Amino acid sequence: MDATRIPLTDADRTDGAGGPGAHRPRVMVLFGGRSGEHAISCATAGGVLRAIDRDRYDVVAVGITRAGQWVLADDDPDRWAIRDGVLPQVEDTSTHVLLPQGTTDRDVQLLRDGRLAAPLGAVDVVFPLLHGPFGEDGTVQGLLELADVRYVGSGVLASAVGMDKHMMKLVLAGSGLTVGPFRVLPAGRPVDAGTLDAVVADLGLPLFVKPARAGSSLGISRVDDAADLPAAIATAREHDPKVIVEAALVGREIECGVLGGRAGAPARASLPGEIVVTDTRHAFYDFEAKYLDEAGVTLACPADLAPDVVARVQDVAVRAFDAVGCEGLARVDVFVTADGEVVVNEINTMPGFTPYSMYPRLWDVSGVDYAALVDELVGLALERPTGLR
Repeated sequence: MDATRIPLTDADRTDGAGGPGAHRPRVMVLFGGRSGEHAISCATAGGVLRAIDRDRYDVVAVGITRAGQWVLADDDPDRWAIRDGVLPQVEDTSTHVLLPQGTTDRDVQLLRDGRLAAPLGAVDVVFPLLHGPFGEDGTVQGLLELADVRYVGSGVLASAVGMDKHMMKLVLAGSGLTVGPFRVLPAGRPVDAGTLDAVVADLGLPLFVKPARAGSSLGISRVDDAADLPAAIATAREHDPKVIVEAALVGREIECGVLGGRAGAPARASLPGEIVVTDTRHAFYDFEAKYLDEAGVTLACPADLAPDVVARVQDVAVRAFDAVGCEGLARVDVFVTADGEVVVNEINTMPGFTPYSMYPRLWDVSGVDYAALVDELVGLALERPTGLR
């Protein structure tokens, strides 16, 4: 699609069988954003745009540039693929998108050069395929709540808690789930030698130093020598002034997908999968290993686990989902230790969603293929009321 072409208006919408005026849900696929995970969000959108049933849904692609402009975007999935290591990004265009301005206003508007150009019509549900701050962290969810627009995924609070590894661990531990030892280095406070010594004394070595509110392994360092800790903190603070330092856990790195239940039914857990980094160039499952060096990583779906361990991982995943108050979807990452203990590493409220990402692969081996998963998530969002719930 030419990025400046105006999609169907309400009068053009059909049920896919050619019935003029019959209602067909309009889905806004929203991606890009201001975070360091902009390109991964674009790649995720490409997967969803390819899979979503165009006969069942009227699809509108909207990109958010790195500067925060909402633009009418190309809905060709190939436009958003990662090719030869080149990462896609949303560019500004002359056609901007304006959400409804109140609960009695249902129309999304198009603006050209700052002037109203045409009504896009009502959007039934937004699929916010945004990763990281300014999208996955409750900010966009709050904007959609103000506009009284349904959307896929968790609400404001759960999104914010899931984004902040510090708050997330407090909530999970407060709900009786096991999390690993950690220390937080708050924003705006200098880190002196005494603080560094205390961190190493408390947590031991090796350590993992992470931005508290970032994903896709951006800014994460493994520290094996205490002398390298200041540099690792500086790297993390390039992405977030608040830093979390975690003790290294010895165990298998297992991930489990969770999908919300319909009509008040309990959330559902997928079969677990396992990440095995096979290339010694990667000290852990870093950004390059995730997205640019697939040959260096093995994603075992499902993981080779005893049935009782599978059941424990699934139970912990659903409990974590409920503890944070998630809706729609989440991926829960855990470590399974040698003695069978399941330790929660983190919960991701909008996991990577390309066809090759772990979350859809987990559901595929659990009997829900990619297209069906997209359809289920849109259905869950359409079923959910707006406002307080």
